[in-house]
Amino acid sequence: MLTPQENEQLTQVGRGTPVGELMRRYWHPIAAAVELDEKPTKAIRVLGEDLVLFKDRSGTVGLIGRLCPHRRVDLSYGIPEEHGLRCMYHGWMMDETGQCIEQPFEETVHPDGRFKEKVKIDGYPVQELAGVLWAYMGPDPIPLLPQWELLVRKNTVRETTFRELACNWLQCQENSVDPVHLEWLHVYNTTYRNDQRGVTGTFLPHSIRTRRIAFETTPFGIQRYRILDGNAEDHKDWVVGHPMMFPNFNYSSAGIHEFIQYRVPTDDTHTLHVTCYAYSAAPGADAPLQPKVPYRYEPTRDDAGQARLDLILDQDMVVWESQGELVDRTREHLGESDRGLLMFRKQLKDQLIVVADGKDPLNVFRDGAPGPGGSGPEIEHLNFGQSNADLVRNFVQIESGDSQATDDIRRVLDTWLT
Repeated sequence: MLTPQENEQLTQVGRGTPVGELMRRYWHPIAAAVELDEKPTKAIRVLGEDLVLFKDRSGTVGLIGRLCPHRRVDLSYGIPEEHGLRCMYHGWMMDETGQCIEQPFEETVHPDGRFKEKVKIDGYPVQELAGVLWAYMGPDPIPLLPQWELLVRKNTVRETTFRELACNWLQCQENSVDPVHLEWLHVYNTTYRNDQRGVTGTFLPHSIRTRRIAFETTPFGIQRYRILDGNAEDHKDWVVGHPMMFPNFNYSSAGIHEFIQYRVPTDDTHTLHVTCYAYSAAPGADAPLQPKVPYRYEPTRDDAGQARLDLILDQDMVVWESQGELVDRTREHLGESDRGLLMFRKQLKDQLIVVADGKDPLNVFRDGAPGPGGSGPEIEHLNFGQSNADLVRNFVQIESGDSQATDDIRRVLDTWLT
């Protein structure tokens, strides 16, 4: 178990805290790119900072402090101009860096004044990749936005989902080094719920049993391995395994599709969970062209306020939130299934020291340094012995909600049937 001091150290994400400074060395997904086409300003909270994301009329995207430096008005109500965001209260305007570039009345009274040059609020760089807007909130020099293979893969249908969770980021990420929960939360529990509802024909087996697990550190984070009943050591789950990507995301798969799950700390007690899905066409086939990557925000509870427990990712999120906004790790009783958890906590502590020493932590890439460059770790595919065709026929999404990409997903999956 952790001490209260250790639990606090590993969960606080504000500026100046150890994990807060670590997280500020990375690019984080914060919104779908098309959101700003629908509404050009959006209030954002990331790493405990209140910000506004905006697109001006020239198409430039900015992420700046939420409050106007003049009289502290919320700039998410601001007016996008050709080159900046104007406060609706007195017309002061900030550019994408947070620099004040106009003060209408002050400039009328003092045409030669340079007051605006002295006024600047926080401003952070933003880039677009895979239909998602990514922000970097750390010190210069700015690292490269990693081009993970799944995010740059061609001939693929994409979709992004966002979930706002009432729990600390670490509760979500620790799930990625916990292979044993598969058989209980996602198989045994799902079978129980399906039996209650009279549901049949899912791609999951009725039951499984984990016989062995192992973990190793990698240049990306931690790789986990498992052997289930009926599988030998030459099975892909044991040979390839499943990557947890340091510090707060992981590659995964559920049948025929693949995805990356990001756990972006909103603050100490809330997390923005972002899942970037990729549905690739069969070899020799063409995926439908998407002019824009669709997105959706989904709640963790249904209209009646009940927890959603029928789909895989919903189940994960329910258990994370059920631990409370900030789980008390001093009261844990860890066992053999938690060896990966202990490895991750040690890795996290070690990387805090790396940052404190002024060095780059894992998965920070710069020009001339080794980087993903469109690559990434190989991942296991949870097909439980089914063929690609069977997986397509039995396909179900892994989280609740109505996808705007349903037709394109169906078309690209059907390429595996021909």
